[in-house]
Amino acid sequence: MTLNMILATGLIIATVGFIYLAAHYNFWRSKASKAHPRILMYHSINHHAGISHPDLVVTPANFKVQLQYLKNNHYQFFTMSELIAGQQATSTPVALTFDDGFADNYTHMYPLLKEFNAKATIFLCPEMPKINKLSKQQIQEMQASGLVEFGAHTMTHLNLEQAPDELAQQEIIQSKQHIESITGVACQSFAYPYGRLNERTVNFVKNAGFLCAVTVKKGIEALTNAYMVKRISVLGKTNIVQFHIAMTRGRYRV
Repeated sequence: MTLNMILATGLIIATVGFIYLAAHYNFWRSKASKAHPRILMYHSINHHAGISHPDLVVTPANFKVQLQYLKNNHYQFFTMSELIAGQQATSTPVALTFDDGFADNYTHMYPLLKEFNAKATIFLCPEMPKINKLSKQQIQEMQASGLVEFGAHTMTHLNLEQAPDELAQQEIIQSKQHIESITGVACQSFAYPYGRLNERTVNFVKNAGFLCAVTVKKGIEALTNAYMVKRISVLGKTNIVQFHIAMTRGRYRV
């Protein structure tokens, strides 16, 4: 192999490596304003994925490292209803959100919330199939702690974008009523299943009496549209460098 061939091969390897790193570590994105809230999206906190997709399961050890990062960097924890109500922040606000209502939110996530005095919002899907769900007693205990509030996520994890009007409205309203019957307090926030939404479904959520709704669209921005709130996705394989990039830029990968 000639010197030119060696140099060309090295250049190709370096270029591919740079592209890979740039795609998985988006350091090149502009930093978001520290005044804008960081709203994180989680699902399951567990040691094993089980039947869940590995991307949806963050280990307790990694979640603890992330909470320590937030504490060390002086983020202030809020629930979604507190953010929407405009509760005053003394530092950059952060809201931890958890979709579906996995039982491990109680067994593995909740103890860490108490350890770090952190707050979270769990979007319950009471009749979601194939997951080990939170019990009524677990929900009530977390609600009473003042660290956790519960939002709605439809009854069965319905794709609202494709559902007929009557069914979509029924799933939205019933999920709100169901959660309120367990917690005894107003259910004010909603998460669109699969992130599927359109103007019609947004209006259904507004008319049901929710004050805000979160999407799966990634980003950090001011809360100018309470029913189209972007979140920062935290996956099972998200490392702490990627977590830092996401917290400062809204996402860490393409």
